[in-house]
Amino acid sequence: AWATWCPFCVNELSDFVKLQKEFDDIVVIAINRRESPSTAKEFTDSIGISDDIIFLMNPNDSFYQQIGGFAMPETIFVNADGGVVIQKRGFMTLEEMSEKTQELLADSQ
Repeated sequence: AWATWCPFCVNELSDFVKLQKEFDDIVVIAINRRESPSTAKEFTDSIGISDDIIFLMNPNDSFYQQIGGFAMPETIFVNADGGVVIQKRGFMTLEEMSEKTQELLADSQ
């Protein structure tokens, strides 16, 4: 979950783009919290990533509430069966994202 007003969130977005490019067998989805589509897209356009990962809008914040979110950013890793296998509250480095992704892909084989 991310929002344009969250500095750590917006810093992670570029890293999520790099993560998506590094791993062909994953899908990165960035879910925006309570902002208008125009606000979110204007921001992602300004940093040139609008077409690099999937962006979903969550105007009523139901996703964040469903995962018990309370810290921004909030990152979850979901396996192929749809189960949440990692939930990280707070900032993640690209290195940490890559390590977690490699571990999960190794476990799924």
